[in-house]
Amino acid sequence: MSEAEKFVLEMSAEEAAAAEAAPAYDSSELHAQLQQLKDQAAELGSKIDTLYGSVFVGLELAQPSQAPGGADAKAAAEAEAAAALRAQQAEVLPDPSQLTEAGFGELGRTAPKLLAALIKAKEQAHPAGWLAFQTEVSSLKLQRSRLEREAADVAAVLEEAERRQRLAAEYDEYEEAGKAWEASQAAGAGPGAAGQAGQAVKVVLITGFESFNVDLYKKAAVALARACPGFSLRVFSDRDLGPRRSEVEAALAGADVFFASLLFDFDQVEWLRAQVQRIPVRLVFESSLELMECTQVGGFKMAPGGKSKGPPPAVKKVLSLFGSGREEDKMVGYLSFLKIGPKLLKFLPGQKVKDLRTWLTSYAYWNQGGLDNVVSMFLYLAKECFGLQAADAQPGEVIETPATGCLHPAHPGYFAGPAEYMRWYEKEGPVRDPATPTVGILLYRKHVITEQPYIAQLIECMEANGLRPLPIFINGVEAHTVVRDQLTTTHEQALLRAGGQTSPTLTRSAVMVDAIVNTVGFPLVGGPAGTMEGGRQSEIAKAILGAKNVPYVVAAPLLIQDMASWVRDGIGGLQSVVLYSLPELDGAIDTVPLGGLVGDNIYLVPERVTRLASRLQKWVALRRTPPQERKLAILVYGFPPGVGATGTAALLNVPKSLERLLGTLREEGYDLGELSGNLEGAGEAIITALKMQEDQRAITEGAAGILKRGAGPAEGYGARAAAADVDAKQLRAMLTYPSEWGPSEWGPIPFLPDNDILVQRLEKQWGELGKYQGISTSARGSSVVSGIQLGNVWIGVQPLLGVEGDPMRLLFERDLTPHPQYAAFYKWLQRDFNASAVLHFGMHGTVEWLPGVQLGNTGFSWSDVLLGDLPNVYVYACNNPSESIIAKRRGYGTIVSYNVPPYGRAGLYKQLAELKALLAEYRENPEANEALKGPVLELLASAGLQEDCPFDQQQAALPGGERQVLGAEDADSISTEAFAEYASRVYQYLQVVENRIFSEGLHVLGQPPPPDQAAQYLSAYFGDDLPPEAAEVVAAAPASEGVEELQARLDRIYRQPAASTSGSAHGPAPIAPDKLAEAVRIRDLLGQNTEELRSVARALNGEYILPEAGGDLLRDGAGVLPTGRNIHALDPYRMPSIAAMDRGAKAAEATLEAHRQANHGQWPETVAVNLWGLDSIKTKGESVAIALHMIGARPVKEGTGRIARFELVPLSEMGGRPRVDVLCNMSGIFRDSFQNVVELLDDCFQRAAEADEPPEQNFIRKHALAMKAKGLANPAARLFSNPAGDYGSMVNERVGASNWEDGDELGNTWVSRNAFSYGRGGERGTARPEVLQELLKTTDRVVQEIDSVEYGLTDIQEYYANTGALKRAAQVARPGAKIGCSIVEAFSKDVRPRELEEVLRLEYRSKLLNPKWAEAMATQGSGGAFEISQRMTAMVGWGATTDFREDWTWDQAAETYALDPDMAAKLRKANPQAFGNVLRRMLEAAGRGMWNADPSTLEKLQRMYAELDDELEGIQR
Repeated sequence: MSEAEKFVLEMSAEEAAAAEAAPAYDSSELHAQLQQLKDQAAELGSKIDTLYGSVFVGLELAQPSQAPGGADAKAAAEAEAAAALRAQQAEVLPDPSQLTEAGFGELGRTAPKLLAALIKAKEQAHPAGWLAFQTEVSSLKLQRSRLEREAADVAAVLEEAERRQRLAAEYDEYEEAGKAWEASQAAGAGPGAAGQAGQAVKVVLITGFESFNVDLYKKAAVALARACPGFSLRVFSDRDLGPRRSEVEAALAGADVFFASLLFDFDQVEWLRAQVQRIPVRLVFESSLELMECTQVGGFKMAPGGKSKGPPPAVKKVLSLFGSGREEDKMVGYLSFLKIGPKLLKFLPGQKVKDLRTWLTSYAYWNQGGLDNVVSMFLYLAKECFGLQAADAQPGEVIETPATGCLHPAHPGYFAGPAEYMRWYEKEGPVRDPATPTVGILLYRKHVITEQPYIAQLIECMEANGLRPLPIFINGVEAHTVVRDQLTTTHEQALLRAGGQTSPTLTRSAVMVDAIVNTVGFPLVGGPAGTMEGGRQSEIAKAILGAKNVPYVVAAPLLIQDMASWVRDGIGGLQSVVLYSLPELDGAIDTVPLGGLVGDNIYLVPERVTRLASRLQKWVALRRTPPQERKLAILVYGFPPGVGATGTAALLNVPKSLERLLGTLREEGYDLGELSGNLEGAGEAIITALKMQEDQRAITEGAAGILKRGAGPAEGYGARAAAADVDAKQLRAMLTYPSEWGPSEWGPIPFLPDNDILVQRLEKQWGELGKYQGISTSARGSSVVSGIQLGNVWIGVQPLLGVEGDPMRLLFERDLTPHPQYAAFYKWLQRDFNASAVLHFGMHGTVEWLPGVQLGNTGFSWSDVLLGDLPNVYVYACNNPSESIIAKRRGYGTIVSYNVPPYGRAGLYKQLAELKALLAEYRENPEANEALKGPVLELLASAGLQEDCPFDQQQAALPGGERQVLGAEDADSISTEAFAEYASRVYQYLQVVENRIFSEGLHVLGQPPPPDQAAQYLSAYFGDDLPPEAAEVVAAAPASEGVEELQARLDRIYRQPAASTSGSAHGPAPIAPDKLAEAVRIRDLLGQNTEELRSVARALNGEYILPEAGGDLLRDGAGVLPTGRNIHALDPYRMPSIAAMDRGAKAAEATLEAHRQANHGQWPETVAVNLWGLDSIKTKGESVAIALHMIGARPVKEGTGRIARFELVPLSEMGGRPRVDVLCNMSGIFRDSFQNVVELLDDCFQRAAEADEPPEQNFIRKHALAMKAKGLANPAARLFSNPAGDYGSMVNERVGASNWEDGDELGNTWVSRNAFSYGRGGERGTARPEVLQELLKTTDRVVQEIDSVEYGLTDIQEYYANTGALKRAAQVARPGAKIGCSIVEAFSKDVRPRELEEVLRLEYRSKLLNPKWAEAMATQGSGGAFEISQRMTAMVGWGATTDFREDWTWDQAAETYALDPDMAAKLRKANPQAFGNVLRRMLEAAGRGMWNADPSTLEKLQRMYAELDDELEGIQR
């Protein structure tokens, strides 16, 4: 471990000692270490510059060929362009040896075409040298990144140490008071000695989530030492349990009283439980159940199983009298009992009751808070428990403040409730205009009664931003009762007047609010106590918030995390659960962190409060503005460029959906200008018009060029072109904070930003704004913003997230920014168009993925900067809660889910159908049908089936085993018995293909499925439980027909001869009534797809959108319906679930067994498991369970059911198998969404590496020891991902751009993008390429889960870009080794894995090459053509990364999509760019040796592509 890492681990700012603690190292040593790190980073920078200086030396661009006299204009233009590039090379790069890293980036900014040409020339002239350059530069950059991160961490430690030294003087009195403790320790007093003559009472106090009270508790220690000389109080926070653990341990060893509050960390709790058992008095308040069980006051104990567990029966009877009787109000009743309990218990006899009263009274003191109450609490304990008291220092009565109430900094004291507050405010409050939006703000009572300064600042800042705050303080558990009973809205009052359902407990004096902000976090029902429920009460919260029907926002200062770590690394761990995961179950939106801890104090960032206030203003304005006056921006997508992607979204028919949306907006009263009455075809016309605006000639002319070309076919529907130029001066102004802003706006964040910090960062990446000539800029240098306008509705294409400059950007840079036109686009929508809201149309865009901290937007997160105060309604596929939470959290998206397309079964076609018929005939009488063996073998060969159905299975399964390929000529040499057995196996395989389910076509927003599609959904969901004819009957039945009537009708149908289509000679088995009832329910829910458009309209009205767990019907059942919901993920502290552990363990065991069968019984040493956010959410953690089973580990749960640790299973329980090492490759979403799981896994790996076990039985330890011997830091690091705040491997970008020469390049690209380690402590994206490479060298197998039918290996680019590239990276690290890849289809009941190649073949046969799938997709217009096109790109991707190169796949693809005249014409007409990509990928596959195409086929494809290319160039240029 490096010295820097030791510093960070021992002195991390996150675990910094309290101010009085002496730093572990003096500052001079730290300064020296910091300088050493900087020097080492600079040295690496010099090496990198040297490499850049050598890469293009001696390289010359090709001479332009002389075009013959008769050459066409295109060839002449190419020759002219080549000559221009050579001239530019001579001008800007006269001496390539002087090129540096910075110069390389500058060359990309100023001369991108030249740089691209140089790279291409280098690739062609020296492919091995180019690959070596990329590999070495990438490795050096990663090493530099790690050193820079270490330097930043050491600098943070230095700053924290210096801060502690500055503050140390403030704690002199506390230090002085602590001398009494030291004196008593020296005298030898131990636990239980207190209260004896001359002895002292020693108390150790440790606090968790209330570290803001540390200063108050220290003041109490000083006051107690003065008032009661025998009393000593030592104060610690949970952050001291790391660096000061020995000091805490020594204090506990001599303590008489242990006092703890708000402690939840499992490891800390376990350690404390062991330390405090000998302390006679133990009080633990509002902490984990395990720690609260340690509570003991005399005869009162909370320990489970003891005779004195809990209160006596009489007390339980009293307790039952409190509360409303509602389940959700139990905790509120409990608090009421705690308040009045001590007074009631005076009248109950017995010592145990007396001890219970002591505990309750102590709790009352603590709960009421404040210095006087804390001092009285300890005096009371000293008197009651130890008989120690001072004559002039008696405990006072509990100074009570209300459990709930309201406050305002301009008013002394508290208001009883919202009604009293508003009566005062309307007369004396600072903002009295009744039109001002009123916002209910829930505040944490502890912060109010301890007079935290941020409370008043928050209230005043909201007022300064034009809001009328209604600040209500709560303990936490009463949040729902306050919202339910004391707040109301115009919607709820309208419900009441109409006789609708609302809460019977709503008070007559309830105050009208326009929005609700919760600054406590946690669930609405139960608050901090509700976090233990895992969202169990979310249905109650939905009912309460649905009745209010106003925006519900959670925005709070961070209480578990300090300001510096938030700004540097984003929000993580438990803080992210409190602020995001749990509130999202209730439908919370627009979470804004408002500040955080600096030391032990809470500070606001007023700029963040301003952001919150401005977003609230916009949401309220939507409700108050009539639809005809609202201005709406609708954004569609167009990435990747040049392949027909404009106007597409995953699983959604965007043009048709646009038509339905426009119809809904018209019904709602929006101003749509001269939109025609008949919208049929309007969607495609609008998309065509938007594509016209991509013409570079028009963009060069600026807005005038766009307007001159008009809106093409969209004009026939009343649309017009709209465009604007945003020049550099305007953009600079849009991105500049007010010049007067300073510390009062930014608060105590770690640095004071310049007001033009955003402009500085933009120009650092893209050059001076006034000189920028790049993406979507005019000849004059202005950013061009264009779209289509229909009255007040503007439709545009989200800008490309293209990266100019360094085309081989393999390393994330923290200061990366979107390009200038991207920034101008969103700022224009806000400032010039003055949009009331933005609607992102489909899954998914890019604004939420922009650079910035990974979670918890700051004022420098580009997503926050560009979305600003715009309400963002985001239409998203219901089956992708993983990526939708990124849109929700980073992009402020209010999600409205849409359904997945209907499911279809693959069936058989062409050769496969013919083969099945032949096999069926053969199997009827093998001996009589010997003549069919030859034709069967011919069809097997032509269909490529012998790879999946080898004749000799045993031989094919061996490592390097040759598969026996049979031809028709081999028919006579195979015995009848052997061939009959083989025919049966092939027949079974064809049945598997025939019954594969796929997603058929695309969904149309808000459109319920017609009966035939409803029947497809039902058949896919129920399988054999609902025969096809029953599904059809249910789907077509009217809603008025009940289940019993349907059952009777089906019985009549089945009694008719030949009624069944299920293939059973005896007719189908009776349908279970519960299955039929479920089918009817699902049909009705599918019919509610109309909710999708209704929810869009409601969101645009500023209404509350009901939350629901994301998922799909096949895996998650009817609970995901109806769609049109604000989807969320799951509670990360309950992952993996019990069911996921069971399925994951079975999948892992099957994977290990399959590997051993294929490798002579050998265990894999390392298995790479992909941990993706999407499959983890939908399967509730099956991939995590797979990793745990490989390691030999299992979850340990705390008392609330939350998973607190992954413990190692003893080797003796593992059946003799070793612990298999696991390389966890995490998607960026998994990394960000499940940080608690990441930390638990890291802890598990660290303990496995240190376990006292034989290395041959523990491959984790074996590999860690080997890496340690090589001097590698953190050799137990196993969790790797992209750089913090960044996403994706960039492999798909390179494949999409055909920017690769060798598959090994793609493997290296994956490595460079995934070499960042995550885990506990400071392991937050540390570059560890050396550890990753060592793991790859031992990787035998890769495991990937597929979570849904909709997204298979061949459907999206991410699988080959990660799974395929990871497999390639392992092969590069292990030349000659065969790396296996197991695919687990998690949507199937069968968890047994298949090999990657087998799944690819299955998917190609059942989907892409299946005429049924192809026709369904082609009928979807431009979007369907694009989907087909993208799967062709993925075919190239799999060939590039895994060398999957089987001619039959490309033969059939060409036959299906290019050589079929009808299909080719359909695709060409619907989306010529997409069809061009189909042809281009086929030609690329042939050119790269992936496909041995027939020469005549290749010639046809080349001719078709040339014709189409000329046509497209004519259109575009």
